[in-house]
Amino acid sequence: MLSIDGKNHLLKVGERSVEGIFLISADSHAAVVEVNGARRTLALGKGVAAQYKKPESTQLRIVLGNDGAYSVHGAIEGHSVPMVVDTGANTVALSARQAAAIGLDYRRNSKPVMVQTASGVVRGYAVKLSRVRAGSIELHNVAAVVIQGKLPEKVLLGMSFLSRLHIQNKGNLMILIKSH
Repeated sequence: MLSIDGKNHLLKVGERSVEGIFLISADSHAAVVEVNGARRTLALGKGVAAQYKKPESTQLRIVLGNDGAYSVHGAIEGHSVPMVVDTGANTVALSARQAAAIGLDYRRNSKPVMVQTASGVVRGYAVKLSRVRAGSIELHNVAAVVIQGKLPEKVLLGMSFLSRLHIQNKGNLMILIKSH
């Protein structure tokens, strides 16, 4: 429970209040929140005084991993999933195994399609995801494809998500920016 401007808000980890306070983590001793892009740790019963101004944009900074990929933690339909940024993928892509693990009934209200992958042409299902989150950036109504089988191992964060953002590359750093 967070008290913001005298009003109590019950937030779950990963949720943002209407005032823009993002709850990063919480335990029996403290809560870690993000306020205006700054991370703060609040002990129980403690407060932070700050003027809130809705940010003009949300940024996600991703460092290039040792594997040569920009990996990020995200969520699909509220379910936590590992992701890799893939500017070469036309759409967000996940395996049938991943879809089953998050309870996505992809065969219902979907269209069968053939998908060109690095391994060749495979069967998939075109779907529309109501919520896709990468780090602190969440988008709604994102086109995706569920690919039959176990691959890809991580969700491919493709252009159906990325094209709605501004992307900056600075050496080993990729910055995704969502304007508000």
